[in-house]
Amino acid sequence: MASLVATVVDGYNTIWDLRDRRVENWLFMGSPLSTLAICLSYVMLVKVWGPAYMKNRPAFQFRRTLVIYNAIQVIFSTWLFYEIAMSGWANSYSYRCQPVDYTDNPLAIRMVYACWWYYFSKFTEFFDTIFFVLRKKDEHVSLLHVVHHGIMPMSVWFGVRFTPGGHSTFFGLLNTFVHIVMYFYYMVAAMGPQYQKFIWWKKYLTAFQMVQFIAIVVHAFQLLFIDCNYPKAFVWWIGCHGVLFFCLFSDFYKRSYKNAKSRIAAATNGLKANGHSNGYSNGSTSNGHSNGHTTNGHANGHSNGHANGKTHEKNGHSNGHSNGYTNGALHSKNE
Repeated sequence: MASLVATVVDGYNTIWDLRDRRVENWLFMGSPLSTLAICLSYVMLVKVWGPAYMKNRPAFQFRRTLVIYNAIQVIFSTWLFYEIAMSGWANSYSYRCQPVDYTDNPLAIRMVYACWWYYFSKFTEFFDTIFFVLRKKDEHVSLLHVVHHGIMPMSVWFGVRFTPGGHSTFFGLLNTFVHIVMYFYYMVAAMGPQYQKFIWWKKYLTAFQMVQFIAIVVHAFQLLFIDCNYPKAFVWWIGCHGVLFFCLFSDFYKRSYKNAKSRIAAATNGLKANGHSNGYSNGSTSNGHSNGHTTNGHANGHSNGHANGKTHEKNGHSNGHSNGYTNGALHSKNE
């Protein structure tokens, strides 16, 4: 047992010796435990403590707060995208193989700062879920949402601690760009119903996020087939994250849009079938009683008018209207 413990400790020390000492005294960089504790607290807050607190309380309304919050996130994401791009990807970085620059070169240090701020941004995104809980939008606090937000700070911590720069920062470059678009959508949505016509592209936003993860997976796993001075462990770390999030977002897309489309089509077909059968049943005297809805009486009145017009050309149109209203009225009385 003692030898097993010693082996684990030696393995930990070997890995810890690989850390980037440039971030040694930076906030939360001394140990992964503080980040882990914050992530676990977040899960408890949004899944247990928050819902329990809101159980017998009315939902909060945060329209102005949400607009301001999302506007800040748009600005923050834009700045992060700019910093990650200008620190490497818009300059000297190679999209095929980019080792980490561990020197004190100004661009390398700039990328380290960009990585740390990207890590910090993962904590600010917790407010997405906290606002859902306080507004009692529990259907939005899904497995996808909690897993995505809950593990990202821990995931990015390892990147900042060991590889703050190089190939894996492509993840941050794409992710911040997607967040610019995403938080802009949320900002407009929070402005009120009168602005809904400007955000008709909601489902394309989810598709955009899925394309992001495909690009991340391809970009990361290409290093498995070429010689590149970049840690293979982080290739798998980033690539597997991309696969996980792609699967989660793909499932969300199917449930939210494709299944909804099928339900709408089924409902439409049901209404058409119901209208067709009502048209035939209206020929009977018991129609008004059997239809069950005043609106059916009105609609079926038009159908009767058409039918009666063929049988009694003189009275068809008026009979149709009178039959419809009469059927509806009879049903209202019967109720």
